[in-house]
Amino acid sequence: MKAVVIEQYGNKEQLIEKEIEMPVAGSKQVVVELHATSINPIDWKLREGYLKEMLNFEFPIILGWDAAGTIKEVGSEVNKFEVGDRVFARPATTRFGTYAEYTAIDEDLLAHLPENVSFEEAAAVPLAGLTAWQCLVDFADIQEGDRVLIHAGSGGVGHYAIQLAKKMGAYVATTASGKNRDWVEELDVDEFINYKEEDFSELLSDFDIVLDTLGGSVQEKSFKVLKEGGRLASIVQPPEEKAAKEHDVKAGFIWLEPCGEKLSKLADMMEEGSLVSIVGRRFGFSAKEIKKAHELSETHHAKGKIVVNIK
Repeated sequence: MKAVVIEQYGNKEQLIEKEIEMPVAGSKQVVVELHATSINPIDWKLREGYLKEMLNFEFPIILGWDAAGTIKEVGSEVNKFEVGDRVFARPATTRFGTYAEYTAIDEDLLAHLPENVSFEEAAAVPLAGLTAWQCLVDFADIQEGDRVLIHAGSGGVGHYAIQLAKKMGAYVATTASGKNRDWVEELDVDEFINYKEEDFSELLSDFDIVLDTLGGSVQEKSFKVLKEGGRLASIVQPPEEKAAKEHDVKAGFIWLEPCGEKLSKLADMMEEGSLVSIVGRRFGFSAKEIKKAHELSETHHAKGKIVVNIK
């Protein structure tokens, strides 16, 4: 099968096309023929070698950890899925990723894909959507009426987090640039802050939850807008314990744990239309195209999600 791999760490030029052996399903796995995948920061961070101590993989490495497609083979102990099922997943973080025509995925990480949702839209969801869920639901225990600040609401995690928080009945404020204002406001945010012209920490106070997707000074200032007993979830860097104690808030660094059961809940939202994917750019399945996709992701200014159409 065709795959796009890296054979050493480095810049986007390390992405090359290669013919490799087809995966074989383990007893509790399925093999999925991929129709689409999406680009996430973990892809190019691993490519650059930033994560090599945490993820010590042998080369070649197939990057990509979002999958949408149809099942071609099922393992002997798989009982919830059949050949031909439309599925999507955030596969386990191995060196056999999703920049490929086929990939093997553990059954417990899979979710059925509703018929009214495209493979492209589905491929955008798993990593970013599950991250938003884990931050807001699992860590922050979001409740109806909570006041929630989501940084970078025009980003991958951000735009799903807005929709998830609104579905849970929260009041939602978000930061983004003015050029993204129109479509972000269409996600039904209650308060939009143009970070290039306004300082969120001077405008907001008494918030229950902050989702930090940026880190640095943004994270530092985020403590100021939280009420006592508030929650700060960061997906970029561990929050300062001292600052959390000073402000009497619960703060934590969230590293995604994939889960098919939670993904199924997102699938239900997609089916009913309360969770949509904003696909800012689409790329084809080649090393040349994926290099362009990485370059865009590395700017940190991509609109919504970046999708690669494989089939």
